[in-house]
Amino acid sequence: MTGREPQKRARIRREALLDAAVTLLENGGFPAVTHRAVAQRAGVPLAATTYYFASRDDLVAHAFTRLVEHELTETRAILDTPGPPLQDRLTALLQQDRARQLGLWELYVHAGRDPALQTIARTWTDGCDAALATALRRDGYPCAPADVRFLATLLYGLWVETTVEARSGTTHSDTLNRALRTLSDHPRETP
Repeated sequence: MTGREPQKRARIRREALLDAAVTLLENGGFPAVTHRAVAQRAGVPLAATTYYFASRDDLVAHAFTRLVEHELTETRAILDTPGPPLQDRLTALLQQDRARQLGLWELYVHAGRDPALQTIARTWTDGCDAALATALRRDGYPCAPADVRFLATLLYGLWVETTVEARSGTTHSDTLNRALRTLSDHPRETP
């Protein structure tokens, strides 16, 4: 057996634990992520969770980080899709997996009380802003920081309606179209 095989097994086990924690976070929220539940979901001994993660807070922080990474990857993929108008791509952002979105909102709630989670929440916000700025620039819209924050803040509000309030059948296309028209009519600032 080479030295790399145990390292590979350790990475696989840690990844399984993180995937399990993210799934629990998405499906049951913050309270669902316990060492016991994560170990059971990952199919590993309970001791494995404390071997890889010093505390529940450490496990939750890593799970949120992983969730944010997945979300940013998905957000970039949607916004970078060539062809559809920006309004349609923004609408697609609002139609992402509800469980994952609830997990992200759970991050925001807990980040308000936990500085370690605030850093992770800012990573999500900053990543979304960067992806929006790129999409706005590529599609010929103003993309100064104030323009990006305007659109991002609108999207967050619509996400609350769609995800937290579970309002189905609402496309928000009129609202997004109005926001994009407002940006187009707004004098351009240097980004």
